[in-house]
Amino acid sequence: MAKVSFKSIRERAARRKGGDKVLASLMPKKPNNKALAKLPDDRVLSEMAARVFSAGFVWDVIDKKWPGFEEAFLEFNPKRLLFQPAEFWDKLARDTRIVRNAQKIKSVRENAKFVIEIAAEHGSFGKFLATWPADDQVGLLDLLGKRGSRLGGFSGQYLLRFLGWDAFVLSGDVLLCLRDAGVPIGSGTSRKDLKLAQAQLNAWAKESGLPITHISRTCALSIGNNYDVARLKEIMQL
Repeated sequence: MAKVSFKSIRERAARRKGGDKVLASLMPKKPNNKALAKLPDDRVLSEMAARVFSAGFVWDVIDKKWPGFEEAFLEFNPKRLLFQPAEFWDKLARDTRIVRNAQKIKSVRENAKFVIEIAAEHGSFGKFLATWPADDQVGLLDLLGKRGSRLGGFSGQYLLRFLGWDAFVLSGDVLLCLRDAGVPIGSGTSRKDLKLAQAQLNAWAKESGLPITHISRTCALSIGNNYDVARLKEIMQL
């Protein structure tokens, strides 16, 4: 466990960004499990697809085409999608409204099945997420990787963050922050690394009383390239 306090990391981030108020303005919305529990399954599937198609691609391109994705994939209604015949999915591979990647298109169908299965077990995918403890993201990522399609690695981490779950994202700057604090973490992709990150972020969350998503973001802003605040807000859509 690192000997560096989160207080010192937060103070460093605030100095870099121009003060506590500016730093606070760069934080994601605080996780709200009540709102998460009300999240419709079609919005969960839509976000899954967005993370899958964004992986290895320019996010701005995906964002601009997203209305076309919504149309092509029937507003991501999981039950409607699973009722579609093979011809429907074959046509999508030639549909100019979307990015025509056959494997990623296939993942939408597989993830529709995943969402329906989880909803049958827990009432909805949102309700399932709302009851999963924030101090065990590693376990949740395992489940996404095993039962979902193409939801491992960063896709799973960003999925949880964008859905509003209390998630960390092991970006390069977060990893740099952890290493600088003395955590012997590697590339951040192995289960061992994920557990090391989880343990330290849990400890800092306990120390500060802040959600892990804020701990993660503060770490990222405390070290590495000191980007312009306006540009950061644009990138992070704040």
